[in-house]
Amino acid sequence: MKKNISRLVPFLIMASFLVSGCNQDTSSTVTTVKPAITTQAEKPQGPVYKGKVVGRSNKAKQISIAVGKGKDAKTIMVSFDENTTGLEHAKKGHGAIIAYEMRDGVPFATTIKQKLAKLPQGVTVISPQDVKALIDADKDFLLVDSRPGKRYSASHLPGAVSIPVCEMQELLQNLPKHKDKLLIFYCGGPT
Repeated sequence: MKKNISRLVPFLIMASFLVSGCNQDTSSTVTTVKPAITTQAEKPQGPVYKGKVVGRSNKAKQISIAVGKGKDAKTIMVSFDENTTGLEHAKKGHGAIIAYEMRDGVPFATTIKQKLAKLPQGVTVISPQDVKALIDADKDFLLVDSRPGKRYSASHLPGAVSIPVCEMQELLQNLPKHKDKLLIFYCGGPT
């Protein structure tokens, strides 16, 4: 049983990248590394809506977000104003966590954060410093750059192989045959 689970770990890691949106190609180069774990201070205070952004109207200053699943799913309209932070995370089709306050019976977004994929069981977060230490110590692991090939070509970490999320099914043969080898995936996103 444990052996079967260990064989699923690489696929679970890849699935988490598919959900997290790391396959997006952007023209800007990432110059900073965002922390992968949200600290208690970063969590939104007060009531929140969690779900997928259905739409955003800058003219009406409203965001539509689909919350719930199955028969309990519904679309909520949330207003925003110039004091709302994180509006860049209110993109159609992306997961978001919208902290809000009620004003005259209308929910107003105070803070919008990206809704990140939960890591599957058995998958852990590794810090950039720990990856650097592994590279410097010449440890045996596979470093996978899951960003689009264009971003990999522009720049990548030493020893990384390119397996873009959008091409992962076709490139699975590039993963090691030994299932106990350490795999480290990175992308341009916050996960």
